[in-house]
Order: sequence, then C-alpha cells, then structure tokens
Amino acid sequence: MSMRLTTLCYIERDGRWLMMNRVKKKNDENAGKWIGVGGHLEEGESPEECIAREVLEETGLTLKNARLRGILTFILPDWGNELTFLYTGEAEGEPRPDCPEGVLRWIPRAEALSLPLWEGDRVFLPLLDTRQDCFSLKLIYAPGGRLTGWALDGKKIQSGENE
Repeated sequence: MSMRLTTLCYIERDGRWLMMNRVKKKNDENAGKWIGVGGHLEEGESPEECIAREVLEETGLTLKNARLRGILTFILPDWGNELTFLYTGEAEGEPRPDCPEGVLRWIPRAEALSLPLWEGDRVFLPLLDTRQDCFSLKLIYAPGGRLTGWALDGKKIQSGENE
C-alpha cells in the first residue's frame, strides 16, 4: 500500500491557533473534527510549496515563517496510511469566511485540546508547546478511528491490543 503525502499547519497568533472545523465536505475522513489547515502534495511539489499553497487556498492568507515541527506517520486502516509534514507559521490579516472545507476560527491554544479532535492530535499538539526540535511521531489507529498506539522519535510510548 502506498502512503499519501500531506501537510498540516497551525498558524499562530497571540496565543491562538487557526483551526478548521471540518463540516463542509462530503465523505470527509475528518468530518466534525477540528484540525489545522493543509492538504495533499501535488505532483512535483515540495512540502514547503504544498503548505504555502494549501494555506492560501483554504484561508486566503499568505503563510510566513513556516517552520517544520514534525513528521507524522498515520497508520489508518480505514483511509490508508499517510505521511504528514507538520508546520507552524504566521500570517497577517483575517482568514476568508467562505473556506470550502470547513469553518475557520482562532482557537486559544489552552482550549484546543477540549475540542473534538483526532486522538492522535491530543498527542502531537502538546509537543508544539514542549519541543523546539523537529520530532517524528507514528500514530496507529484501529478501524473506526480509535488510537491504539504511538511511537515518538522511534520509541514506543503507548501500545494497544490491536497493533
């Protein structure tokens, strides 16, 4: 099975992250979840080019000071495996009100973990506050979207019965 290549960015401003509530697309694996902005790499595109394009397409904002923060390996039996380049960055102005994929909101960082998130996001979002280096995180999901295990920087941190 091939691995999808994607990008994900949390734009930072005044102690908040720009996040998207995925409520607009049909057949969306992220339906109802709050996530950062990003998407799939196109043919010939670097991760940096992809995240700049995706931020502009989804938010109308120009990404500045993009910084690679992590490499996320998602093992997703329901949707296919995915390798995601995780960024943080900044942008000026306000996001477009008509994002085609969801509703964009500035979320205080301290409140982000209280939102409906993927279980794995609850693992990596705190790392954006505690780690300054680029980390590698493997997230293993069971069918139905339940997180069963993860490994940080190649070291198993938690494991479940369905690995």
